[in-house]
Amino acid sequence: MSEIIRIANCSGYYGDRLDAAREMVEGGPIDVLTGDYLAELTMSILFNQRRERGEQMGYVGTFLKQLEEVAGACLERGIKIVTNAGGLNPCSMAAEVEKILKTLGLSAKVAWIDGDNLMDDLGRLQGEGEAFRNLDTGTALEGAGHKPVTANAYLGGWGIKTALDEGADIVICPRVTDAAVVIGPAAWKFNWKRDDFDALAGALTAGHIIECGAQCTGGNYAFFQEVPSFRNMGYPIAEIERDGSFTITKHPGTGGLVSVGTVTAQLLYEISTPAYMNPDVIAHFDTLSIDQSGPDRVRVSGCRGSNPPPTHKVCLNTLGPFKQSFEVLLTGLDIELKAEKYLDQVFYTMGGREQFDDVDVQLIRSDMTDPASNEQAHAVLRVTVTSRDPKKLGRLFSAKITELGLATIPGNTGRGGGGFNGGQTIVHWPALIDSRKITERVHLGERTIEVLPTQRLDLEDTHYQRQPVSLAPAPGGETVQIAFGRLFGTRSGDKGGNANCGVWARSDEAYAWLYQFLTVDAFKRLCPDMAAYEVERYELANMRSLNFYIKGVLGGGASSNHRIDKQAKSLGEYLGAKYIEAPKVLCDQLNAKLA
Repeated sequence: MSEIIRIANCSGYYGDRLDAAREMVEGGPIDVLTGDYLAELTMSILFNQRRERGEQMGYVGTFLKQLEEVAGACLERGIKIVTNAGGLNPCSMAAEVEKILKTLGLSAKVAWIDGDNLMDDLGRLQGEGEAFRNLDTGTALEGAGHKPVTANAYLGGWGIKTALDEGADIVICPRVTDAAVVIGPAAWKFNWKRDDFDALAGALTAGHIIECGAQCTGGNYAFFQEVPSFRNMGYPIAEIERDGSFTITKHPGTGGLVSVGTVTAQLLYEISTPAYMNPDVIAHFDTLSIDQSGPDRVRVSGCRGSNPPPTHKVCLNTLGPFKQSFEVLLTGLDIELKAEKYLDQVFYTMGGREQFDDVDVQLIRSDMTDPASNEQAHAVLRVTVTSRDPKKLGRLFSAKITELGLATIPGNTGRGGGGFNGGQTIVHWPALIDSRKITERVHLGERTIEVLPTQRLDLEDTHYQRQPVSLAPAPGGETVQIAFGRLFGTRSGDKGGNANCGVWARSDEAYAWLYQFLTVDAFKRLCPDMAAYEVERYELANMRSLNFYIKGVLGGGASSNHRIDKQAKSLGEYLGAKYIEAPKVLCDQLNAKLA
């Protein structure tokens, strides 16, 4: 058992369940407690926090509340704490942690890491040839008209390992990759070398699976009917072995489910190619094996790894235009004509559409023919206007809408703000930087230790050769109509301005049919609102999975796009609701399983 490190994750985002940290510590044996709080959207939230409340802010305050509850027990039991809650200000967070420990009468070694913040060096780096081209659009940052307000490189796990090597009990990280808080402790436990790429790839895979907390233990699971209970959802534990193989599990007596399906779903979440990149290693998800090794226990093994890419990803946030939204309910007959008349009246009152930089109109037809209730007669008209001039938005804009309340189309009624209130948006700007320009710094007491990224060590290249795909014969014969989501699982999410939609089958025969059926063109036919975007398809036959990567659908990222679902969380369920003609034999297999 000494050859296993149990890494538990108590948080998948800023706002996750506060009690989860205490429950993970008290629920059973663990060696490391991690917390992941830094979605790309969170960085903009922390920037606004710092702008409104002072330069000493910019970290995730809820982590401090969790720490108060568990610090004593963790120190007593030798449980290390590793978190990226430091956000934009790990130094200030570390100081707050020290205050809490002092108040509790506890003594611990607290380390914090920096080296990710590039804001002060942007000009110099651009002068040295770093264009910070937007990964979604190819546009260079300089001259693009986007003023950066944050710029943070995604660091890896070696600074965390160094802190733990130096005896740290608590490690406060800045913008490290989500999986780094798992890679670092595993590398520390087994003293992995920088070129132990297969082992590191396993830890990266484990980190990717548990980074979103309960989302790999039954949360947001497409086949949610299989989850015994959503009460007291258990949070995930990765039991990592020396060679990088690992088992995903949760504490006994908790709700949720750990199955091949829940793990597969999370492996497909927010990815593009099967080569999952990290500054420490590339994990090739199309090589791994997934097996149910017991109740609520899934073992993942065989993941191959190769050298990390020569660049680090950079999360920039830039000041965007001002935006304001409104929504109105249109009711009853002639919905499209009502929308046309209403929009004409609104923009005439405003002085014309042309005064705005952009006008986005969405007519959401949720109304039903011969409705059985008042609510079933509603459609939603959603309008978002964009302007570089804040004077055109705000209270005046809202007042103009309100003035029309009794002088417009019949049956209309307002429905809140719709997402923007006239304030300035924060636009995500993903970019790359040469890894040789990055140096991590670990601070422990009065000491500062520099840690070089792997890319600066000139290691020998390790290449992975993809194996040819061998599929079972695809079933044919009689077909029946069935909802896509009855046969196949889906999981979707955001990657900056792009979205992904992973799909998986539950048998070899079903995957063989899915592989042939769900081409990019078929995906666009099923989801016609995706047809305008470039879509890439990736195959992961070892997981009976396909992944669709939709470029540009989320515009400038979660904090600034016009969509209702700004992070594409519901895209998979949308696909699942579409009806297809599928082989009757597959439907019969499904019915036999459910019987």
